[in-house]
Amino acid sequence: MHTATLLVEIGTEELPPKALKSLSEAFGSALEQLLQEHNISAGAARLFASPRRLAVQIADVAAQQADQVVEKRGPSVDVAFDADGNPTKAAEGWARGNGITVADAERLKTDKGEWLLFKAEVKGQPLTKLLPDFVEKALAKLPIPKPMRWGASNVQFIRPVHTITMLHGDQLIPGRVLGVASSNHLLGHRFHCPQGATLTHADSYEKTLEEAWVVADFAKRRQRIVDGITAAAKAANGTIRKDEALLDEVTALVEWPVALTASFDKAFLNVPKEPLIVTMKDDQRYFPLEDADGNLLPKFVFVTNIESKDPEQIIGGNERVVRPRLADAQFFFDTDKKTSLADRVPALANVLFQKQLGSIKDKSDRIAQVAEGIAKLLGKDGSVAARAGYLCKADLVSQMVSEFPETQGVMGMHYARNDNEPTGVAEAIFEHYLPRFSGDQLPQSIAGCAVAIADKLDSLVGIFGIGQTPKGDRDPFALRRAAIGLLRIIVEKDLPLDLADLIDLSKQSFGALLTNDNVADEVLEFLLGRYRPMYQEQGVSVDVIQAVLARRPTRPVDFNQRVHAVAAFRNLPEAEALAAANKRVANILAKVEETIPNKIDSGLLNAGEEISLVKALEEAELRSTAALKQNDYTGALKALAALQKPVDAFFDNVMVNADDVAVRGNRQAILQRLRNLFLQIADISVLN
Repeated sequence: MHTATLLVEIGTEELPPKALKSLSEAFGSALEQLLQEHNISAGAARLFASPRRLAVQIADVAAQQADQVVEKRGPSVDVAFDADGNPTKAAEGWARGNGITVADAERLKTDKGEWLLFKAEVKGQPLTKLLPDFVEKALAKLPIPKPMRWGASNVQFIRPVHTITMLHGDQLIPGRVLGVASSNHLLGHRFHCPQGATLTHADSYEKTLEEAWVVADFAKRRQRIVDGITAAAKAANGTIRKDEALLDEVTALVEWPVALTASFDKAFLNVPKEPLIVTMKDDQRYFPLEDADGNLLPKFVFVTNIESKDPEQIIGGNERVVRPRLADAQFFFDTDKKTSLADRVPALANVLFQKQLGSIKDKSDRIAQVAEGIAKLLGKDGSVAARAGYLCKADLVSQMVSEFPETQGVMGMHYARNDNEPTGVAEAIFEHYLPRFSGDQLPQSIAGCAVAIADKLDSLVGIFGIGQTPKGDRDPFALRRAAIGLLRIIVEKDLPLDLADLIDLSKQSFGALLTNDNVADEVLEFLLGRYRPMYQEQGVSVDVIQAVLARRPTRPVDFNQRVHAVAAFRNLPEAEALAAANKRVANILAKVEETIPNKIDSGLLNAGEEISLVKALEEAELRSTAALKQNDYTGALKALAALQKPVDAFFDNVMVNADDVAVRGNRQAILQRLRNLFLQIADISVLN
């Protein structure tokens, strides 16, 4: 069958830059799936996406559907014919629906009976007939939250559509999609090639657009931007901080990227660099330049969508645009410094945290109280943590943070330094927001850790305490993120804190505000539930996490040690047999109805294998106990691994449920002791 490259392009007005990649991927995936579902053979697909187009190029697409044999089973023979052998109405209706008579029907015989069968060969339809409908369906599946209409048409899409191109090899596939007729005309670069281009073959798509000043491949265009801004930064003796999201957005904004360097007045460098960076990146999509020490330079790199003969004009225009934005940041900073953070705290009473839990001022008071308590649990003076907790939200009512919310915390740190607050207080104000996202840095100071934990606990205990637990995807207070952040701080900073103690400390700070009597248990359960996604992200298998969760250790550092110990144990050659043995022991003990003796009676040991097992248990218990005193869970499990052979011999040769009640109880006591040894660390019976 004839095959050729298929090219489908939708030419539009400028598409939303932050949605471009997802739109492209969804379009390509949907089109590939439709070809597959309709038995049209196809090869590998390439996706193209630029501000004014979505395109899919698929290799080796068949010109026609494959022929198919369709089988439709009818009523059983018992139902299809009456006692005299005449067709029933059911059989005749089925046959008529398939365009045949009952006599024309074939028979299908199976072990369960015999049925009427209709078989027909369906000839495949040509791609030219099917493709326009496929493209319409693929576009209808795109994740478009707010489609728009244009002109007098009722057609809806994310942006107005100007061109549709459907080419199979060099054959134009006619049809209309979104009200636009297919043609081989492509939109060129809006300024360099406004007349557009003519596509003569699907294989020539990328080259044709390149000649029309469009780099259609998203990844290639992105790399060209990376190369351009890197070279520009080097020439300016600066570096650009890595920002994948900004790179993607800029790539989605231009079709012919050209990197240029501009500058701004050095006087703006008196403003902390964070708001300057935010306004350059978020408002203008610029790439700020820093020196080798991370200090902001009075320069930035930007990417333009045109190759100008006079780039200085473009550079000057961008410098004029950014100047008033930087001036705004300077004004906010100078104005904010006139009021201290401490003087701003009362204004937090006018900012609502949650109507049942009070204002941000109330939350700050609770954070200060709990942070001081946490610092004391860690053996530190709590005054720095308490002061940082009291001031940590004060920058929310500053002009700078009101204009640039992304700078909360960091501006609080700068304003605290301006107010001559202790260095530890200023640092903790910034650190209490950490970690802000997966993989983000953690607080470095004890005070910062204490305030960060207190803040996250306040949200968890408070929201659970009024019965508003996260459900499904609904988590308006980002409690899941807060919980994982809290656990990461404790584990990675190796803090000897117990979740139960922390929850109780936070609960006390609310006084009589909480209405949920089970808040402590529910918050603890929620925190324990965050271990699974947290450790899965690190590559730890689910059964290892479940084995430790079964013991419900409430100290995160302890949990972490157990997880890594069980993960190491799981790789030992003895692990599989011991896990199976523990599962068997758990099942046996679960069925025991009588009371199991607390101690093993050596006088009742008569089988050699049970004598050997008891001796091995005593030796393993000594070694594992010594390891556990050092919190060496890995060493303890390795000591218990020596039990594999005596345990296997015991089960192979000893009847646990002996007829003699005393012997049976003694053997159950042996198994209970074995089980308890492992349960000191984890329930390894759940290991796969």
